Amino acid sequence: MADARIILIDDNQSRREQFTAVIQFLEYQVVFFDTENLSSSLTQLEGVVAIFVGLGTERQVSIIKEILHQTTAIPVILLIDKGGLLQVPSVMQAMVASIQEWPVTYSVLMEVLQALPAPNRQSSPSASMGNKGLAGKSQAIMQVRTLIEQVANSDATVLILGESGTGKEVVARALHAASARRNKPFVPVNCGAIPAELLESELFGHEKGAFTGALATRQGRFEMAEEGTLFLDEIGDMPMPMQVKLLRVLQERSFERVGSNKTIHCNVRVISATHRNIEQAIADNLFREDLYYRLNVFPIEIPALRERIEDIPLLIKDLLARLVNAKRDSITLTPDAINVLMQYAWPGNVRELANLVERLTIMHPNGIVDVADLPSKFRQFSVSEQIVVEEPAEHFLELAQEIEDKIEQEVVQTVFRAQLPAEGMDLKEYLNEVEISLIQQALNDCHGVVAHAAKRLNMRRTTLVEKLKKFNL
Repeated sequence: MADARIILIDDNQSRREQFTAVIQFLEYQVVFFDTENLSSSLTQLEGVVAIFVGLGTERQVSIIKEILHQTTAIPVILLIDKGGLLQVPSVMQAMVASIQEWPVTYSVLMEVLQALPAPNRQSSPSASMGNKGLAGKSQAIMQVRTLIEQVANSDATVLILGESGTGKEVVARALHAASARRNKPFVPVNCGAIPAELLESELFGHEKGAFTGALATRQGRFEMAEEGTLFLDEIGDMPMPMQVKLLRVLQERSFERVGSNKTIHCNVRVISATHRNIEQAIADNLFREDLYYRLNVFPIEIPALRERIEDIPLLIKDLLARLVNAKRDSITLTPDAINVLMQYAWPGNVRELANLVERLTIMHPNGIVDVADLPSKFRQFSVSEQIVVEEPAEHFLELAQEIEDKIEQEVVQTVFRAQLPAEGMDLKEYLNEVEISLIQQALNDCHGVVAHAAKRLNMRRTTLVEKLKKFNL
């Protein structure tokens, strides 16, 4: 990420220092833009992947407007104090790509940064999807990729079907990232998680005093997604009265806020998803048939994980890579362990697999996980000769042992090769040089991945991080 730059516009000195420390540790460059000379500064955006704006900065709205006037290709992320979301005007919420409370948690910030586009590179369907978790080489998942490429640049409504945990929102985000609307907002709404009486206000917004508790005018998700994509998750759980109003918006491309007679026209691409059998819901009078046909212009069905078990090794690799990118502990699964995982039915699909991988990294940080280390429900399966994993278990374990032996041998040779000069020496400085040399070797061998280097040096990752700071590596 050495060439990836992040701009911070913030008058809060404490936050600037904390933000810089975190971002530089994540291997991004931080550049401060002064609010007084912002216009001229905004002409220098080479290699910039994101612009963060602190809420403490004066003229926030005008600053963000000035940024968007200069460029809409770089996401703008607003930093606010904890609990300050209600103080952010709705107009500002619609202008920025994301709002994060400060101090932001490490995992949330990593997720935000991982979602950023690479600098100076136009997004393509294949590149965008490759970074969004659609890992696999099965015929089923390749068909999903093909469908995404076919419909991405169209404004047709898409209905994503699939069991819970198959990654329907992943597909929706991949669609948005591959479309011409990629630089505009992607706004998700879980229709099943919002009470029926609040869903209308959530989608269309409301005017001040429209109902008890409406203390201020508020934009709805349709307005927030203007020129972008609105993702309606669990559309099958939407109550019938709201289905009528949604149908009208899809037909007329206009709506009114709750408590207002003013018609607002919208330019939004709608993607919906559900795990329910909509045709059965229509038969049970729980879903409108006309709305179904309006949403189902281009259906994409996501296969269950049990239908593409050959993708499990690649999915595990992808999940572990995300953990490593998030500077978290990783694991190495033996081929036998992967063999057993490929025999399980995975009722929770990819979400269940992701939870298992994260649990194993907590239980066996930077360790090797074999069949005996898996939870009991997986140990009921025996290793199947009919399932071929890329590398035989025997060779895998021999290789792991060989690496450990090589590390030990290098350390022993280093220690016993040392000779005390006749004129004496600074022992502390010498030991520091030896330590620096071994740390650099470990980092080089592990391609700069701190967690893997810490494993080779038989120390905790946090300890190695402290040493990297101490020696200014």
